[in-house]
Amino acid sequence: LQFAGEEAKHIQLFKRFKQEFEDGFGTECQVIGPPEAIAAAILAHDPLGIAITTLHIEWMVQRHYLDSIKDDQQLDPQFKSLLKHHWIEEVQHAKLDTLMVGALAANRSETEIMNGVEEYLAIGGFLDNGLKQQVEFDLESFEQASGHTLNVAQREEFRRVQLRANRWTYLGTGMTHENVLKTLEDLTPKARQRVE
Repeated sequence: LQFAGEEAKHIQLFKRFKQEFEDGFGTECQVIGPPEAIAAAILAHDPLGIAITTLHIEWMVQRHYLDSIKDDQQLDPQFKSLLKHHWIEEVQHAKLDTLMVGALAANRSETEIMNGVEEYLAIGGFLDNGLKQQVEFDLESFEQASGHTLNVAQREEFRRVQLRANRWTYLGTGMTHENVLKTLEDLTPKARQRVE
C-alpha cells in the first residue's frame, strides 16, 4: 500500500510540474500517449517481462539523475529538485523490484525465463517506437518555441541527435546498468548475455 501511495504521489508531482512548465514555457509541448494506452500495451506482456522493464526504469532513473542532473548547475533548480526527490524514492523501489523479478522467475524453467526476457526486449522495442514519435513532437515544439523553421538537413540532424539521446537515456542506461544485468544473470547467465 505504501508503494502504491508513493507512486500516486509521483504522478501528482509530475502533473504539477507539467502544469507549471506549460504555464511558464508559453507553447504546448506534445508528448506520446495517452498514458493509459501505453500502460495497456506494456501490461499485455508476460509479467516477468513487465517486472524486468519496471526494474530497468528504476535503475534508469538512478543513473540518469547521477550522470546528467546532479552536478549540472545550469538546470532549473525546481526541475533538479523534482528529479532529485524522484531519484531518492526510486532507490527504495529498485530493491523491491529486484525481489519481484526473482519471485516471478522462481518457478520458471530457463526457457520460460528467456521468454520473459524476450518480452522485456519487445517492450523496449515498443518504447523505442514511442521515442521516435516523441522526437517528432520535440522538433515541432522546438520550431514553435524558437519561431525558426529548420531546413531539411537541420531537421535530420535534430532527429538523429535527439533520438540517440532519448535512446541512451530511456533504454541504454537501464539495459547496461550493472544492477539490471546482475539481476538477469541471477536468473540465468543466458538472460544477461541476451540483453548485453
